[in-house]
Amino acid sequence: MIFNPETILLTPDEMAAADATAALSGIDSFGLMEKAGQAVAAAALRLYPQTLRFVVLCGPGNNGGDGYVAARALANAGCRISIHALGESAKLAGDARRAFECCALAPRPLAQFEPQEGDTIIDAVFGAGLTRDVPADLQEVIAKVVGAGLPVIAVDLPSGLCGRRGVPLGAAFKAHHTVTFMAKKPGHILIPGRSLCGDIEVCDIGIPARIVQASASKLALNHPSLWRSLLPSPDTASHKYRRGHLAVFSGSGSHTGAARLSAAAGLAAGAGLVTLASPADAMAVNAGHLTAVMLRQVDKPDDLRAWISTAKLSAFVLGPGFGIGEKAREFVSALEGRPLVLDADGITSFRDDRDSLFETYRRDEPYLVLTPHDGEFARLFPVVAEDDGLSKVEKALAAAWDANAIIVYKGSDTVIAAPDGRALINANAPPWLATAGSGDVLAGMIGTLLANGMPSFEAAAAGVYLHGEAALRAGSGMTAEDLVRHIAPLDLD
Repeated sequence: MIFNPETILLTPDEMAAADATAALSGIDSFGLMEKAGQAVAAAALRLYPQTLRFVVLCGPGNNGGDGYVAARALANAGCRISIHALGESAKLAGDARRAFECCALAPRPLAQFEPQEGDTIIDAVFGAGLTRDVPADLQEVIAKVVGAGLPVIAVDLPSGLCGRRGVPLGAAFKAHHTVTFMAKKPGHILIPGRSLCGDIEVCDIGIPARIVQASASKLALNHPSLWRSLLPSPDTASHKYRRGHLAVFSGSGSHTGAARLSAAAGLAAGAGLVTLASPADAMAVNAGHLTAVMLRQVDKPDDLRAWISTAKLSAFVLGPGFGIGEKAREFVSALEGRPLVLDADGITSFRDDRDSLFETYRRDEPYLVLTPHDGEFARLFPVVAEDDGLSKVEKALAAAWDANAIIVYKGSDTVIAAPDGRALINANAPPWLATAGSGDVLAGMIGTLLANGMPSFEAAAAGVYLHGEAALRAGSGMTAEDLVRHIAPLDLD
C-alpha cells in the first residue's frame, strides 16, 4: 500500500515503532515533541481565540510532554494558563521530563481542577497507547468537564479512548477537536471512537514518510485512491456482456422486494445485464415490477446448474429476501468457485453449517464476499464476535482468514477485510444510510463490480464507498429506492 496521508492508519504499536525508528535514525525525538506541542497550541489559538483560560491536563508520559510544550507556547503567546498533572512530575522521564523542565509554569494535581467559565481544555493525559481503564481522579475530571460544557482539544486521541479498538476504557473525553501526528489511528475512525474525536487534524511533525510507511501494516482508510485504477470504464468497444452479467436470486412470492432492490442497484451501478432468478410462485409479481432487469425461473439447484452451463453469468448475489434454509445452502454449493455476494438470509442459512460454506470456497483466490451486520456476523463467527479484546478490524480479519472470503462487516464504520491481511475502514457513510433495504442495495453494487471483473477485495471496498456517496447525494430522509436512483457512474467523475 503506497503511503498516502489521506488513507494511512497506524495502530498505537505501529506509531510507537515509527517514533522509535525515527529516533534511531538520528532524528531528535524532543524536536518531534516540540513540533507536536506547538501544533496543539496553534490549533487552540486558531479555534478558540475567545478563551479566557487554557487548562492543560498533562499525563505521566509523552502525551503529557506534548501538553507541557503546548502550555509553554500558549503562555508565550500571552494566554492565561493552568496546568494540572496526573501523577508526580518528579517521576517524568525522557523527553516528557525535558518538556516539563522547559515549561516555567508549575502544575497542580489533577484532582484540584475546577472548571471556570471561559475555559478551554487541552487534554494531554493519555494518548493512543492506553490499554487500561482510566483512574478514578481522571474520571471525575471528565465528568466535571462534561458538566460544565467546556470545549476540549485532545492531543493524539481523547484520553480514555483505546487507539486500537475505538472504545472508551472506563470513561473518555468527548473532544471538539483532536490533533494527532503523522497518521490517524483506528480509534479515530472506529465507532464509537469517531464520535468522541470531533474534527481530526493530522499534523506532520517531521517523521519521514518512508519510516511511517515501513511501520504500517495493511490497514488503511477506504478511499478511491486505493482502487480507482481498477474500476471498469466503458469504452467504444464495450457491449452488455463485456460490462458483466449479474444474477440476483429472488425469494418466494411474498418476499421479492429485497432482491429487486439488489437487482436495480446492480443495473444502476453499471452491470451490462442483470437477471433476477425467481421461483415459480414469484414470477408474476416480479414480472409486474421489472423493466430493464431480466427475469428467469429458477426453482431448484438443477435449474441453476443448467442455467450456469448455458448463460454468460459473471457474478451472483444471494440472500436478500431469499429465505433461510437448505435451499440457500444448495444454491451456494451449485455456485462453487464463482464470484458470489452472500448477504442476509444467505449468511444466516449457514449459522449451523458454516464449515460447508467455507469448504465450498476454500480456494487460493477468494471469490466469496460476505456482507454481515453485527447479528449476522455473530451467527457465522460466534467465537470471534464474543472476543471483546479484539477490535472490529481484528474480528473482520479473523473471519476473512477463517472463511477464505472478503468480509464486509457492516455498520457506520464498515470494515472490509481480506484473508491476506488487508483491511480498510470506511468513513463516508452518513447516519441516514441505516434504513431498510440499504444493505440489499450494497449487495447489488458489489455484485456488479465483481461482474465487471474487479478483484473481490477492491470490488467490496469500492462498492462500500460508492454506497456511502450515493447516500450523501440522496440526503437525509432517503429510502432504499432513493438510494438506487443516486448511484453514480463507476468512474467517479
